[in-house]
Amino acid sequence: MNRVVVGFDFSSGSAYAVDLAIDVANRWQSDIRLVYVKEKKEDEAPIRAEIERRIDAVGHLLAGIKLEYTVREGNPADQLVEQVKADNAALLVVGTHGMSGMKKSLLGRNSYRTIEQSPAPVLIVREDFNFHKRLESVVVPIDSSDDTRQKVAQAALFAKNFGATIHLLGLYTSTVADVRRIVNGYVGFVQRYLDKAEVSYVTKFVEVKGNVTSATLDYANSIGADLITIMTEQESRLTSLIMGTYAQQMINESKIPVLTVRPQKVLADTANY
Repeated sequence: MNRVVVGFDFSSGSAYAVDLAIDVANRWQSDIRLVYVKEKKEDEAPIRAEIERRIDAVGHLLAGIKLEYTVREGNPADQLVEQVKADNAALLVVGTHGMSGMKKSLLGRNSYRTIEQSPAPVLIVREDFNFHKRLESVVVPIDSSDDTRQKVAQAALFAKNFGATIHLLGLYTSTVADVRRIVNGYVGFVQRYLDKAEVSYVTKFVEVKGNVTSATLDYANSIGADLITIMTEQESRLTSLIMGTYAQQMINESKIPVLTVRPQKVLADTANY
């Protein structure tokens, strides 16, 4: 598969992102590129020396793949997206202390801009997650939006590579019968896709009372989930106007790693549902 790109800034959050990226890339047999975005007046020589030292320290974890790095300059969000495009990357991995100015918390304007613009899925990890636990359960929320199923191919890829079970979470956000039928139909499509892909799954439907993010996280926490897969856009609701987009809310509140997938007009992997 194509390269895995990792946003890196020497923080503990970005270090965890590297560890997780190595695990994923080993399974995909993809090379890894670390990307450090420096400030204009920042001396590049010590940056490169420290990155090379850290690469040497994790070299024994690489299973037949390469770990390289690039130092760029400019806006962190723009530079990460440009590197993803240049590498035709399959995945961008960032830690919660590794994108907003490369000196501040991930949870800022730059992070959302990166997630929204990245052509590759973005895996966001927090340093307080238990990384010693195997990836066993992947939560995939399904609502009535047109693009809700587009995340499934990526979720299935992770589940298959890690031997995990997908937890399909049907979200009833309305009492209107037609809306609920759409959710039921989408869940049925996904079930058939996963059957064909030979991916293990379980299905749960929940009534959403006000906040889609809370409903998703409540379920994910109740099963001890290891990954939540979402779209960068979700159903438009009043809570989104008040609290930010679904993706923003999820990234702010979830201690569980979140995989975000950008909606596409055509998704070949799921066209045959």
